Amino acid sequence: MAQTFDVIVIGAGPGGYVAAIRASQLGLKVAIVEREHMGGICLNWGCIPTKAMLRSSEVYHLMHRAKEFGLKADNISYDLDAVVKRSRGVAKQLNSGVGHLMKKNKVTVFMGAATLPAKGKVSVKTDKGTEELEAKNIILATGARARELPGLEADGKRVWTYKHALVPPHMPKKLLVIGSGAIGIEFASFYNTLGADTTVVEVLDRILPVEDAEISAFAEKSFKKQGMKIMAKAMVKKLDRGADKVTAHIEVGGKVETHDFDTVISAVGIVANTEGLGLEALGAKIDRSFVVTDEYCRSGVEGLYVIGDATNGPWLAHKASHEGVMVAELIAGGHPHPVKPEQIAGCTYCHPQVASVGLTEAKAKERGYEVKVGRFPFIGNGKAIALGEPEGMIKTVFDAKTGELLGAHMVGAEVTELIQGYVVGQKLETTEADLMETVFPHPTLSEMMHESVLDAYGRAIHI
Repeated sequence: MAQTFDVIVIGAGPGGYVAAIRASQLGLKVAIVEREHMGGICLNWGCIPTKAMLRSSEVYHLMHRAKEFGLKADNISYDLDAVVKRSRGVAKQLNSGVGHLMKKNKVTVFMGAATLPAKGKVSVKTDKGTEELEAKNIILATGARARELPGLEADGKRVWTYKHALVPPHMPKKLLVIGSGAIGIEFASFYNTLGADTTVVEVLDRILPVEDAEISAFAEKSFKKQGMKIMAKAMVKKLDRGADKVTAHIEVGGKVETHDFDTVISAVGIVANTEGLGLEALGAKIDRSFVVTDEYCRSGVEGLYVIGDATNGPWLAHKASHEGVMVAELIAGGHPHPVKPEQIAGCTYCHPQVASVGLTEAKAKERGYEVKVGRFPFIGNGKAIALGEPEGMIKTVFDAKTGELLGAHMVGAEVTELIQGYVVGQKLETTEADLMETVFPHPTLSEMMHESVLDAYGRAIHI
């Protein structure tokens, strides 16, 4: 006989487990199904372990700059196995934390692979057999995996996905990274800092293509200064694999060039984990692997909601979590606001860091806005100079008619922390006057946020 719940969540990543907790807090009887790792890809193989590894490379980079700070550090080296071990330990700690949260919130956990045989029904194949579950409301949070292009498939030896790059079988000497989105650039930054001769290939006309063009250009200049090679408007057509090398055939400027590497990381996007669940039979609409939903994550199938990487972008953990909360509140009879994609910040943890929220200058103009744009360089900020981080900039885009903050874009030290100030400002419908009248503490990096706003209106003080 089937076990009955108010809500069944499929997938225990940052969308699913948060949805389960919030639904339980609201008094609903909740089950969660996970086929692999509590915490999902983000916690186990994405956001968290990559940040642990990038922190190691950041410290390594700073050790080489010791003399600048009046310090001495000789014979600087690293132990890649130890770097990876620390990263895996961080992921493991958080993984067990999610399990604890499920117990604390009285969420019933089923470890196994789920299918949806009929509306309101979930079948879970576990190690011990098959569990039949029923609920009026099902939240699908199955996430996504690395997209693989024909001929560029990963083998775990010389050609890697992000998973292989997190537990590398060897340290790359000559590395090719295919794709310059957040994942590609973060791994390029990590391995380049540790000494790999790194080349990044991007099919579009610039790296970090979703970012504001000025920020992309600044980041590219900085990466090149660090020794990274960038090939934009280029495409890897095929890979010839040998025992100890990979020959990449790269089309650039209408001609195909061959380059040898010992390691290739493919970071060309994601594919949603939506196949084999029975979604089409239920009537869900699938577009290029992603389930089509409305602003409240409703799939069009009664009682079936889809959140996170299994549905519309941006494909970010924090978006998934907030969608999980929103859907749980909706199911419980609440009236939550929909999650607005343009108010979700994107962060890339390369060196220098990149962060943004809202519209780029180009997108704002495309939408018909008359804009006022402000910029402020890190070199004009006392805290940045004291930190030894004078390279970077903050850019703000305002509606010239209303003073609405349309977008904010940053590159430089700790901008992934700074961006939240503008996120809050947007949420509260802040105008340029509010931001100009806000007193920012001194000396802080955040003062540059103030100056960038002032600059948009011709009032910057320190440039």
